[in-house]
Amino acid sequence: MNVVTTIGQVREQVKAWRQAGYSIGLVPTMGYLHEGHQSLMTAAKKDNQKVIVTIFVNPIQFGPSEDLASYPRDLERDKIACEKMGVDLIFCPTASEMYDANFNSYVDVNGLTDALCGKRRPGHFKGVCTVVTKLFNITQPDRAYFGQKDAQQLAVIKRMVSDLNFDIEIIGCPIVREADGLAKSSRNSYLSECERSAAVCLYQAIECANAMIKQGEKSVTVITKAMHNLIVNQPLAKIDYIEFVDLASLTSVDRLEQDSLCALAVYIGKTRLIDNFIYQHH
Repeated sequence: MNVVTTIGQVREQVKAWRQAGYSIGLVPTMGYLHEGHQSLMTAAKKDNQKVIVTIFVNPIQFGPSEDLASYPRDLERDKIACEKMGVDLIFCPTASEMYDANFNSYVDVNGLTDALCGKRRPGHFKGVCTVVTKLFNITQPDRAYFGQKDAQQLAVIKRMVSDLNFDIEIIGCPIVREADGLAKSSRNSYLSECERSAAVCLYQAIECANAMIKQGEKSVTVITKAMHNLIVNQPLAKIDYIEFVDLASLTSVDRLEQDSLCALAVYIGKTRLIDNFIYQHH
């Protein structure tokens, strides 16, 4: 497994692989890898002859009061995880390698970024789309893999790829959960023991919603209220949002009469966790 830090090194390797006729799968990450990331690597390995994992905590997708400085980093541990998964190349650039002093070009997707996390984290998706575009240009993959846990991000990147005619297949992979249902996330490492126990309330709210839907409840207001009540019973939890949106347009829905996404963001102590599920209308 090769670990490189410059764009030139990646380009050289990609060129050699292309000349040999290899297909390339890309897994973009911010590091501190867990089983969720590893499931993306497994999918990439299955579909492609070569797999690149990028590890880069992207400064331009963090807001001024967000956790850029404290975001967990452990490159040695990440290298071991990638090696275990049979990754061929790790690209871990510095911020100055990705953004020189005069950097001034951004990619912004409108519409899909108006709701959910986009509404609460202004500029976040502009930062995500810009870095992902750069990584696509640097690594030239056939396919790129993203987790369904970041459902809005996945929708935004699919739209960007379609709008800008990238010749790349975007593959969303299912949420990977802990035994008690908590969605795996690098930010889970921020949680104290008490907070970690409290964090399961996100999944309990999802389970509660699914049970109501199974029993025929279609009113978003009724389902959201039950989810809300369940989470506010947990003293360490503070709801940022619980929303049902149309799966394609991400605009809000009142009744479950089309394919919909239920997304929630909840602060457990100071840590903001997100989760979601998809309702498929039959």
